[in-house]
Amino acid sequence: MHHYTHRLTPVDHTRHRKALIIGGGIGGLATAIALTQIGFTVEVFERVTLLREVGAGLSLWANAIKALDYLGLASAVRALALPEAAGGIRTPSGDLLMQTANDQLAAQFGELSVMVHRAELHDLLRQAFGQEIHLGMACVAVTEEGQGVRVRFRNGEEVVGDLVIGADGLHSAVRAGLHGIQPPRYAGYTAWRGVVGFDISRLQVGETWGAGARFGQIPMQGNRVYWFATQNAPAGQHSPDGEKAELLRLFGNWHNPIRALIEATPDAAILRNDIYDRPPLKRWGRGRITLLGDAAHPMTPNLGQGACQALEDAVVLAKQVQATADIPTALRAYEAARIPRTTMIVNQSRQVGQVGQWANPVAVAGRNWLVKHLLARVQYRQFAPLIGYEL
Repeated sequence: MHHYTHRLTPVDHTRHRKALIIGGGIGGLATAIALTQIGFTVEVFERVTLLREVGAGLSLWANAIKALDYLGLASAVRALALPEAAGGIRTPSGDLLMQTANDQLAAQFGELSVMVHRAELHDLLRQAFGQEIHLGMACVAVTEEGQGVRVRFRNGEEVVGDLVIGADGLHSAVRAGLHGIQPPRYAGYTAWRGVVGFDISRLQVGETWGAGARFGQIPMQGNRVYWFATQNAPAGQHSPDGEKAELLRLFGNWHNPIRALIEATPDAAILRNDIYDRPPLKRWGRGRITLLGDAAHPMTPNLGQGACQALEDAVVLAKQVQATADIPTALRAYEAARIPRTTMIVNQSRQVGQVGQWANPVAVAGRNWLVKHLLARVQYRQFAPLIGYEL
């Protein structure tokens, strides 16, 4: 297991400068911590009036743990997390197509990934930031003024700082101000997620790929299981008799313990979200304004890299601002460092999802053959660039 010992340290030109972060999610808070550590004054603004992170699991791969280590939080996160168990890809009848325990990767990167509860990671980041998040602050405009930036909020309040970071998610107001309002791109499938107390010794860890549908199950700390399911569907649908009933119709005859996991989860604890991303941008910000996390590069969840990339963004942004006194220059350097990598991951994640959601029986049979005979061999080549990233 690798324990990194990098740290961000203050430099003179960062002192008493003020960063305004729009969005109090994982990426926004990680950035707030990173910039505070290098001597910035930081304020975080969040449009919701009550911070409530969703009840879902989150994979933190080795690259994310490395980023958390820069923030001094890796050991605290490990204490909340369960190292991800060796898993596999299966068919709905339970036949194992591929083991995903990759010894080569584990040997090179120590821990491959840990599974945390999203709300528990969010709480940890809030505590580490240690300052109040301004709630009920919906950003409506960001304008540059000489040596500063002004943010206007829907309630009429205005605030001025030295730089603005849009970390306000898939429907980012900061991004819309920079690049115009565009609807996100629907991936063609919906997803359900849940966390439930369950005997983890009964699990078949990993993913099960059917025709136009997938089901995943991963153990979490405290004898809990994070499960997720996907199904090809038009956007915006909901099941008239509840999502649990719909899941039992779709997955009730898949291998054990899939039915039991669904049955153990209260209907109210089942989240349903259609899956979206956006085509990657060639540039993110301008002047003293930039984007981060899902505001910059929303991705489908197929590689488990959404939060991981936001954590990387936070550290790289702080390092660039630390290295360069001129803020616009530092922000462009951050974007130049991050755009090629996040573009690759957005595209790769979308492709994995498309293949995983194939519904044609001939295509599914071909895919299963490829997973069994080819993917097992190229896993290392696919994953090493993702998780071996040097910050």
